[in-house]
Amino acid sequence: MRSSAYAGAWLALLISTSLMAGCAGDSAALLASGSDTRATTSAMTPAIEDISKSPPGKAVFDPFSTRTENDRPAREVIAAPTRAEVMLAGPLPEISIGRSDAPVTIVKYMSLTCPYCRQFQAETFPVLEREYIKTGKVRLIIREFPIGKTSGTATIALRCAPAGTYVQLYGKFLAQQSAWVSQEIRPDAIFAIAQQVGMTRAQFDACLENQDMIEGLKWVKERGRQLGIIGTPNFYIENRLVKKVVTMQEIRQVVDPLLAGR
Repeated sequence: MRSSAYAGAWLALLISTSLMAGCAGDSAALLASGSDTRATTSAMTPAIEDISKSPPGKAVFDPFSTRTENDRPAREVIAAPTRAEVMLAGPLPEISIGRSDAPVTIVKYMSLTCPYCRQFQAETFPVLEREYIKTGKVRLIIREFPIGKTSGTATIALRCAPAGTYVQLYGKFLAQQSAWVSQEIRPDAIFAIAQQVGMTRAQFDACLENQDMIEGLKWVKERGRQLGIIGTPNFYIENRLVKKVVTMQEIRQVVDPLLAGR
């Protein structure tokens, strides 16, 4: 086992200490207890925020932060980002499902250890895919926002998925969270999931030492913070920031008017 590689991997993707909407920190405790925090997070965050209406220069407020203004690290949060700013891609290829010319784009920020990301994938994504993605109406972009050491390590492995298997492995990591998510990093358990799409142990170990890719993932996450992402799953539907698990009803309420206007 290459402990230095594993240590470097999660250190590179470690998050800030701010609490997040939906999932915050490592989600192992939620998986073990079956706790449901949706009532708390839904009550404290707006269901859908049209940030195009935010006052100029005003940063998106994070109601879950445990830090005071005095010890909060300085970070630029883009007020009312344009669609072009939301869609700006970094050094890594964007992972997307659907037609590149679809009239509406949804960006999902996810953490592989987040039970609410698993919930969305199991309950909402199949309907979204059937009704909107496969019909050419919506393109879904998946962006990594790992929360915690375990998620960071699995996220690196996800980016090393054999060609054409990223989305498949993404689904397997979410569906099989109970097999690999824990408070401590378990590389063997993470590899056991990656192996299901054909990744070898040599490829897995080399992946965790790929500093260029790790730097690219850091860019994705930092850019997400600049766009006001505070947890997972968070979504952008065009220029509308959604900071909670969304249902198909809520997606339809936002997407259908956009489709009607194009």
